[in-house]
Parts: sequence; structure tokens; C-alpha cells
Amino acid sequence: AGGKKNGKLSGYHPGELGAAVCDALIERQKINGAEVEDVVFGCLGQVGAQAANIARTVVLSSRLLPETVPGTSVDRQAGSSQQAIHAAAQAVMSGVHDCCIAGGVEVMSTVPLLSNILDGMKAGHGFPMTEIMTEKYKDKMKAFEQFGISSNAFSQFGGAELLAKKYNLSREDVDRFAAI
Repeated sequence: AGGKKNGKLSGYHPGELGAAVCDALIERQKINGAEVEDVVFGCLGQVGAQAANIARTVVLSSRLLPETVPGTSVDRQAGSSQQAIHAAAQAVMSGVHDCCIAGGVEVMSTVPLLSNILDGMKAGHGFPMTEIMTEKYKDKMKAFEQFGISSNAFSQFGGAELLAKKYNLSREDVDRFAAI
């Protein structure tokens, strides 16, 4: 599912949205929720309503998953949900589990992008980049400035712009590829 800022889904708690997806999946597959051995959810903004292990919040908010089902959350930034799917698939492929649910949830109307970093900095909990990282990558991050992006931290937006420039990709090229 996709959404927009302050859209139709913005009033829902992320745990409730995730639980609704899990419940629908369980109903569609006609399985007993107790057969699910793990719930793995990706979430990059693990702060506020999405903190404290959102996958476990999803389980506890579900109508069909018993509270005995564990849940774990994965943060691989923009690839968090994909990583959750890989982790669940690996558990099944290795024989550790027979049945897992994997997915992800972000409600950016509630928890905007970078909230976990900005809220932590405002509370005096520090900045995610170490001095070693800053020194090591400062020259490479200066390239972000040509796109009007700060060179004080890593930026997937800056990275995307650099890749587009390197491979001569226009916005139209990328949009066409995304529609495939």
C-alpha cells in the first residue's frame, strides 16, 4: 500500500495497519494464526509510534495472531521490508520455521522521514555518524552539494542523483523503469 502525507491512512497506528495486513493474509490463506512462527517487519523510522519493536506491536494488535507469536523488526533503511522478507524466507528455507509473515510498515504522516535521527539529536542522544565516518567520507559527500543537498551526512537522495549523473539517467528514464 502507498499513501501521502495526511492521507486516508494517516490516522491509523502503524501497528494496526500491519495487523490488518497480517489478518487479511491469514484469512486469505485459510490458516490458523497459531501456525505462524514469526513475524518479521521492516521499518526505518523506529521512533514514536513505530518504536519498541513494531513487529511485536503488529502481533499484539492482530485479531488472528496469538500473543505467543514472536515478532522482530529490521532496519535496513529503504530496504527494510525487502530485508524482512529475506530473513523470513531464510528461516523457512533453512528449516528453522515452516510459516512466517514478513512485510513492513511506515506511517510518515505520524513519523516523518529522519524523525529517528532528528528526535535523537534534539534529545541530546548524538548524531548517527561517527567522527571516523565523517572524516573518511567527507570528500565523497561534498559531491552532494551540487544537488543542493547537505554534505554533513549520507543521503540516499544524493546517492540517487550521483548515480543518475554517472549513468546519464533522466527522470523519465527512471520513471519508465519503475513502471515495469
